Amino acid sequence: MPRRTSTMLASTLILIALLCAGVFIPVPYAEMSPGPTVNTLGDHDGEPVLHISGRKTYGTSGHLNMTTVRVTSADYRMNLVEAVYGWLAHDNKVVPRETLYPDGKTEEQSTQENAEEFSQSQESAKVAALKELDVPVKSWVIVSTVVKGSPAQGKLHAGDVIKAVDGTAVKEPADVAELVTKHKPGQKVVFTIVPAKEQAAAEKEKRTPTKTEKVTITTTTSDDTGRKRAIVGISAGTDHTFPFTIDIKLADVGGPSAGLMFALGIYDKLTPGSLTGGKFVAGTGTIDDSGKVGPIGGIEMKTVGARAKGAQYFLTPADNCAAAATDTPSGLTLVKVNTIDDALNALKDIRSGDTADLPKCTTKS
Repeated sequence: MPRRTSTMLASTLILIALLCAGVFIPVPYAEMSPGPTVNTLGDHDGEPVLHISGRKTYGTSGHLNMTTVRVTSADYRMNLVEAVYGWLAHDNKVVPRETLYPDGKTEEQSTQENAEEFSQSQESAKVAALKELDVPVKSWVIVSTVVKGSPAQGKLHAGDVIKAVDGTAVKEPADVAELVTKHKPGQKVVFTIVPAKEQAAAEKEKRTPTKTEKVTITTTTSDDTGRKRAIVGISAGTDHTFPFTIDIKLADVGGPSAGLMFALGIYDKLTPGSLTGGKFVAGTGTIDDSGKVGPIGGIEMKTVGARAKGAQYFLTPADNCAAAATDTPSGLTLVKVNTIDDALNALKDIRSGDTADLPKCTTKS
């Protein structure tokens, strides 16, 4: 056999062997890609995404689309060939697996966490929109979750209203941790609560809760990466009572990143005229009760997905602007927002067609 032929044959065999090996070599990476984008002003699976009853609503036009990212599951093991293909592909992004599933989280744990974040984002979106409209919302601090095996397990329950800690009134979720950490591990802390069942009954009957309890819990030492401190094993959150019903119906979506777009959709339905002026606007961003917009993950995938659906403008959290601007899809304008007020002001310019002064994202944003 001629030397050149044998060399080519050997090279081909080596290449085939490497490709075969690549298929079977697992790598510690996961993949992100553009997910569905849904108009918060429209329907999804045959029913309105936003359904408001008990309050006058108005017609809308255009799009206020929330965006999503698809990710490989926690159980999926990517091989080397798939990782290389993902790195080369424009519409996909390969990231370290621990970025999506930190601390070895299972698929079930991640799904549960995303569902809780999605639920909280809906509540914050409602509050932010109604505050912008000067509609009063009643709020109180609750036990959001109880850690399994913690001192609080069996004593406090999700949904319990926290009125006070050691006799000091609680006004914000952060107050709970601040009061508990004044103790040393092993000391007792007293919670004054309205049990979840009593709170639910009072809401249903439209009355003030009458039953309160004092619950004493012995603190333990934190075991996370932060400073050592006294804890009881709960996370505190906020619950609300709204003066009318706002239902957000969107299955198979998780995480907090749709908060801004839900808030804008609610605001649009409760005000005359159209926020978008018929334009196709998409966006992303968390939102808190005060209307502050926070950053999210997978911004590059969300802009690609939005533009593929026809978006002209993309409302972008300020902290995501620099990353998004490094590879902006052609024909899409990235608009920088820090708050719901910023978003509403930008939409005013968009619907009027006067976009010269829009706060646009740059790589230095």
